[in-house]
Amino acid sequence: MKTLTRPEGTNPGDLALTRRRLALAALGGYALYAYSAEAQTITTDATGLVAGDVEVDVGDRMAPAYMARPDARGRFPAVLVISEVFGIHEYIRDICRRLARVGYVAIAPDLFVRSGDPSKTNDFNQIRRIVSAATDKQIFNDLSGTVRFLKAQPFVDKSRMAVTGFCWGGAIVWLACQRMPDFRAGAAWYGRLTAPKPGEFLGEPNRPWPLEGVAQLRAPVIGLYAGKDQGIPLTDV
Repeated sequence: MKTLTRPEGTNPGDLALTRRRLALAALGGYALYAYSAEAQTITTDATGLVAGDVEVDVGDRMAPAYMARPDARGRFPAVLVISEVFGIHEYIRDICRRLARVGYVAIAPDLFVRSGDPSKTNDFNQIRRIVSAATDKQIFNDLSGTVRFLKAQPFVDKSRMAVTGFCWGGAIVWLACQRMPDFRAGAAWYGRLTAPKPGEFLGEPNRPWPLEGVAQLRAPVIGLYAGKDQGIPLTDV
């Protein structure tokens, strides 16, 4: 039976990393990586695109982001891409380039920049620390700054903006479509819908979760969930 690969691609040593799979399970509420010897990393080149790092004014600082867009005249619809807990790694950059290839301006802001870079470590205690430091207020301040940045660009059609995200970012997609009127649609690639138990990862009191505000959705959202993902109960889905 074939299994799914981890988002950023399979490294040669991955098949033996049983301990790493167990460490991922400890993150709680996030899809586990699976491993396959047949896996191939998808790489989208930047030919015909304008792609690279940019800086976004989010109020308290200039924050890094990765952006890709068609190298052509005109205004294009935009997609804000929200990473999983691993930050802005090559898979997220490739998603931006793929979207640009089909006619979108795609931007992935670094929402963890204040506390570290989770894409550079395999220490999941450190990843948890970095991700937990990103508060709801800070996340949505940075997303709002990213939207302002997009709307100021001459190549963006600011009337057509969407948001997509993966795992941790999938949960943020639902919240963004509840709170941010600029988004016309959202696509959540899994992501927890209800609060973890107290003491679990991101289980601190008062952190909002999608089902609490689902009645306030301002735009349609498609949610893509796995029936055997034990971290996200099917009752929630």
